[in-house]
Amino acid sequence: MLSPVVAALIAVIVTLVIAVPVTAKIATDRHQKEVESKIGNAEEKARTIIDEAIKTAEAKKREELLEIKEESIKAKNDLDKEIKERRGEISRSERRIQQKEENIDKKTDAIERKEQSLAAREEDLAKQKKEIASLNEQRLQELERISGLTSEQAKEHLLKIVEEDVKHETAVMVKELESRAKEEADKKAKEIVVGAIQRCAADHVSETTVSVVQLPSDEMKGRIIGREGRNIRTLETMTGVDLIIDDTPEAVVLSSFDPVRREVARIALEKLIVDGRIHPAKIEETVEKAQKEVEAMMKEEGENATLEVGVHGIHPELIKLLGRLKFRTSFGQNALKHSIEVAHLSGLIASEMGLDVRMAKRAGLLHDIGKAVDQDREGSHVQLGAELCRKFKEGNIVINSVESHHGDVEATSLIACIVQAADTISAARPGARRETLETYTTRLKQLEEITNNFKGVDKSFAIQAGREVRVMVVPEKVTDADMVLMARDIAKQIEAEMQYPGQIKVNVIRESRVTDFAK
Repeated sequence: MLSPVVAALIAVIVTLVIAVPVTAKIATDRHQKEVESKIGNAEEKARTIIDEAIKTAEAKKREELLEIKEESIKAKNDLDKEIKERRGEISRSERRIQQKEENIDKKTDAIERKEQSLAAREEDLAKQKKEIASLNEQRLQELERISGLTSEQAKEHLLKIVEEDVKHETAVMVKELESRAKEEADKKAKEIVVGAIQRCAADHVSETTVSVVQLPSDEMKGRIIGREGRNIRTLETMTGVDLIIDDTPEAVVLSSFDPVRREVARIALEKLIVDGRIHPAKIEETVEKAQKEVEAMMKEEGENATLEVGVHGIHPELIKLLGRLKFRTSFGQNALKHSIEVAHLSGLIASEMGLDVRMAKRAGLLHDIGKAVDQDREGSHVQLGAELCRKFKEGNIVINSVESHHGDVEATSLIACIVQAADTISAARPGARRETLETYTTRLKQLEEITNNFKGVDKSFAIQAGREVRVMVVPEKVTDADMVLMARDIAKQIEAEMQYPGQIKVNVIRESRVTDFAK
C-alpha cells in the first residue's frame, strides 16, 4: 500500500495536471473576449472618426463650392462691367468715326466744287492766253513792220545794249566799293596786324628727320652694334628708329619720321654711351627710362607753354599733347613755337578789337593740337584737333576756332576769325617756313595755268616768289570794265584751287600802243 504522503502527492499532481489546462483555457477565453471588446470599441471609434471626417469634408466642399460660385459671379460681374465699358468706348469711337466721315464727305464735296470751279477758270485762262498770244503776235508783226527788224534781231540788239550798260555799271560799282572797303579795312588791319607783330617775338628752330649722336671714339660703334648685331637690333626694335652707322667719324645717325621716337632713341643712346654697359637687358632698361623722361619733358613743355601764354584750366591730357608739339614741325616751323606765337598774336589782336583776350589766346594755343596725334590716327589735324577739344570739354568758341582756322568750316565768332588771321601771319612771315623747290615751281606753274585759261588773256607771269601774278590781256577783247571783273574772277579761282601762305596779288594789265614815224 502506498503511504499517505505519496498518495497525497499523487493526488496533488493529478489535480494540477487536470486544473492547469482548464485554467489556461479560462484565461484564454477571457483574454479573447477582452480583445474582441477592444476591437469592437476601436471599430466604433473608427466609424465615428470616418463619419466625422466625411461630414467635415462635405462641409469644406460646400464652402469651397460656395466660394467658387462667389468668385465666378464676381468675375462675371467684372467681365460684364468691362464689356459694357468697351461697348461704350466702341460706340463713342463709332460716333467719332461717323462724324469724321461726315466731315470728310463735306470736305470732299467742297474740293470737288473747287476743282470744278478751277477747271472752269483754267478753261477761261486758256482762252485768254490764246487771245493774248494772238494779240502779241499781231503786235510783234506790227513792230517788225514799223522797225524793219525781226524780233530776234531786236532782242539781240537790246540785250547787247543792256549787257554793256550793266557790265560798265557793275565794274564801276565793284571798283568803288572795293577801293572804299580796302581804304578802310587796310588802314585798320595794318594797324592791328603790324602792332601785333611788333609786340610779339618768338624764337624758331628748324628740325629734320635725323638726329646725330656724337661718340667718344670709333670703337664705340662696334659696342653699339654688338655681337652679331644683337645690340643694334634690340635698340631699333625698342625705339622704332633706324640707326645708321657708316664711315662718319665718331658719330651715329638716328633716322625716323616720328620725332618723339627719335628723341627717345637719342637720349637712350647717349645714356648707354656714358654708362658703357651696352647689352640687350641694359638697352631695354635705358629705353624705358628715356621714354619716361621724354613724357615728363612733354608735360613740362606743355605746362611752360600755358604759363608763357597765360592760359589756365586746360585738361592735363591736352597739356601733354601740347608738349608733344615740341617734336612736331610743319615746313620747318616748330609746331609748339608756332602755337605759342599764334596765341600771342590772337591775344594782341583781340585786345585791339575789345574782345576776350584769354579766350583768344586759348583758341590760338590749341588751334593746331591735332598735329600732336595726326601721325598715329587717320584724319586731318583739323578734324583730330576738334575731336580732342570736344573730348576734353573745351568751349564752342575754341572748337569752332580749331575747325575753321583753315577754312574747312565757317567761322561763327570773331575770335575764330582772329585765330585764322594770326595763323596766317605766323606762317607767312619771312623765314617762318621753308618750301621745297618742287612745291615752289608747282605753285608758280599752277598760277600761270589758272590765269592763262581766262578768255582774252595774252600772257601771264608769276613773280615775287609766287606772291604776285601779272596778267597781260588783249586790248581788242577786254575793255577797262572787263579788267575789274577779270581780276576779281582770277582771285576767286586762285583762292578756290590753290593752297598758299599769305596772299597773292593779281595785276591785270591792258595796254594799247600806236606807232608812227616822221620822215
